[in-house]
Amino acid sequence: MHEDPVKHTSETELTRREFVAATVSAGIALAATPVSAQKITTDASGLISEDVKIPVPDGEIPSYRSRPASGGPFPIALVVCEVFGLQEHIKDICRRFAKEGYLSIAPDFFFRQGDVSKIEKMDEVFKIVSQTPDAQVLSDLDAAVQWAAKNQGNTGKMGVTGFCWGGRVTWLYAAHNPKVKAGVAWYGRLVGDPTALQPKHPIDIAPSLKAPVLGLYGGKDQGIPLDTVDRMRDALKKAGNPSEIIVYPEAGHGFFADVRPSYRKEDAEDAWKKLLAWFRKHGAA
Repeated sequence: MHEDPVKHTSETELTRREFVAATVSAGIALAATPVSAQKITTDASGLISEDVKIPVPDGEIPSYRSRPASGGPFPIALVVCEVFGLQEHIKDICRRFAKEGYLSIAPDFFFRQGDVSKIEKMDEVFKIVSQTPDAQVLSDLDAAVQWAAKNQGNTGKMGVTGFCWGGRVTWLYAAHNPKVKAGVAWYGRLVGDPTALQPKHPIDIAPSLKAPVLGLYGGKDQGIPLDTVDRMRDALKKAGNPSEIIVYPEAGHGFFADVRPSYRKEDAEDAWKKLLAWFRKHGAA
């Protein structure tokens, strides 16, 4: 069993403070908090949307998929959740992709460590998230791709997107899987100290990205300082990588999350359009 990095590494204590700063500033809601009045609900008419089990080396990983009810094979959209796991908001994003003609898949990456969707204390959420190895997450995404290939998915047209914790993973997966055509990372942390379970961060893999990534960030995100965004831009430029980063000046962390007070409708809608355009431009649609 891995040692608890929350107790044993000062670097992770710093990461914890950054994590809490980002989530508090975003007004992130947990399971017991009322849902925002701006919550978007995408109906499943014309879609096949359901919970599925994806085979992985140590068993099966709970996941959610949504796709058009007819046609195919479909371009694939891998959806990487926030720190709160496979909540309804993430499932709704899958249905939004399906309405655009995608087979979308969102795995529950934390199920081995615990069910974060039912936890109300941020420290307990962080403990589970910090104990989830990057290698395991990337392997789970590989398994999701394999499952998609057998279930009406076209791996020749594949994009990945993720939010918060999943934004960081999006950068990593774009460096991991050469089949990915494009990535869109929403306010994912870019720099940090290495740990045994999270040995690299996006800035470390900028030279090895295999697909262009569009980064979508908030100018008022207290958990992701703009100087780290500038450092990532410099690293991408130095590597000659075509990835881009857009900063919405008045947005904070979680500006796409319509279930929380952090939601900024105008910025969120603009960023979603940019995501779809990015996927089309780079062959993921």
